[in-house]
Amino acid sequence: MRMYDIIAKKRDGRELTAEEIGFFISGYTAGTIPDYQASALLMAIVLRGMSAEETAALTVSMASSGETADLSSIPGIKADKHSTGGVGDKTTLVVAPIVASLGVKVAKMSGRGLGHTGGTIDKLESIPGMRTAIGRDEFYRIVRNVGFSLISQSGNLVPADKKLYALRDVTATVESLPLIASSVMSKKIAAGADCILLDVKAGSGAFMKTPEEAVHLAETMVSIGEHAGRRTAALITDMSRPLGNAVGNSLEVREACETLRGRGPADLTGLSVELAANMLHLAGKGDVETCRSMAEEQIANGAGFAKFREMVVAQGGDTSVLDDGEKFPQAKLRREITAEQSGYLGAMDTEKIGIASMLLGAGRETKDDPIDFSAGIVLRRKTGDRVEKGEPLAVFHTSGEEKAAEAEQVFREALTVCAEVPEKTRLIKARVTRSGAERFGD
Repeated sequence: MRMYDIIAKKRDGRELTAEEIGFFISGYTAGTIPDYQASALLMAIVLRGMSAEETAALTVSMASSGETADLSSIPGIKADKHSTGGVGDKTTLVVAPIVASLGVKVAKMSGRGLGHTGGTIDKLESIPGMRTAIGRDEFYRIVRNVGFSLISQSGNLVPADKKLYALRDVTATVESLPLIASSVMSKKIAAGADCILLDVKAGSGAFMKTPEEAVHLAETMVSIGEHAGRRTAALITDMSRPLGNAVGNSLEVREACETLRGRGPADLTGLSVELAANMLHLAGKGDVETCRSMAEEQIANGAGFAKFREMVVAQGGDTSVLDDGEKFPQAKLRREITAEQSGYLGAMDTEKIGIASMLLGAGRETKDDPIDFSAGIVLRRKTGDRVEKGEPLAVFHTSGEEKAAEAEQVFREALTVCAEVPEKTRLIKARVTRSGAERFGD
């Protein structure tokens, strides 16, 4: 088998076999296939596409390229969740403890933030003493004893994806639906869960800008998961505005704790309940409506918050900051951003709001940039709200005036104030299962 022939075959629009795809992945991971040949095949895939069978074969080969998690020693059904990334998206911190408190194990490896989107691990590490770099045996033990654990991704989990993504990033081959889907799902399959729920974002703060694009991606990923023997479903959710009111690491942990105590923003609470209900449904706990009621009860009775505290204790974190958010290390500067005109807050460029938070110190432009865990934005108004000139739009948390000034310029560019009440849009746009897509509309 020659790489040249595989490239030519895909260039001509023909379907690759699982053996040919496996040859490419194993050879590129091992270093026997050079970057220039891998780049040529990636570009052929971008231009010619891949069938469902090819995409599934690519994903399985990538998932098998390094270490995989063996969760068989953990009793019961194991569930996982993945979000395609957004601004203010701290749902994992709410959903995982709710699901675990109802007897479904969650063994989740999460990533760090890069660019305008935040990472679950950065948020967790804002909790003083919190350990996320945990060995596999301790990880399994915490999941068995507590019900869930959130840790940073293994250094050798899906090495093929790490190499391919770095190559795609510099060869204009990122925007390919089969390549995006296989990148996401290879990590989920290697993580070993029995069922997988995907939260696919659509809107100005997401990679997929329209619900239809998000549905196409979700259908591909659900197909891959089912092909690999994992019960898989996806929700298409709105990212045309930040989720919740807090954007930034410790600020988002505080808001997640408030949500688990029944005092969170309506949008974050509603989406978290829906995600938890669908995870519980995939794990066999009942129909979605029944599972929705179960999730709501775990917020009302405090069981979800208690489970989150239990996990933080197991991983060395200081739970006093969960009980009282003012005990988190505080930003040196708080600046109130006020409205320059009266009207209704219309469109929010969510990506720009994420960039403003990054400029305040809450995110990183490169993977080696340091993070200020106390930095970020607390929104006082969101899309559809009436605002009078001089009233607060947001509060910036940062370390100095220079950062605040730069972030304010970007933040103001992100907002549109209009005379009429803007049309409201649904937070959850569609649900995708192996049976197809159910669209909810606006």
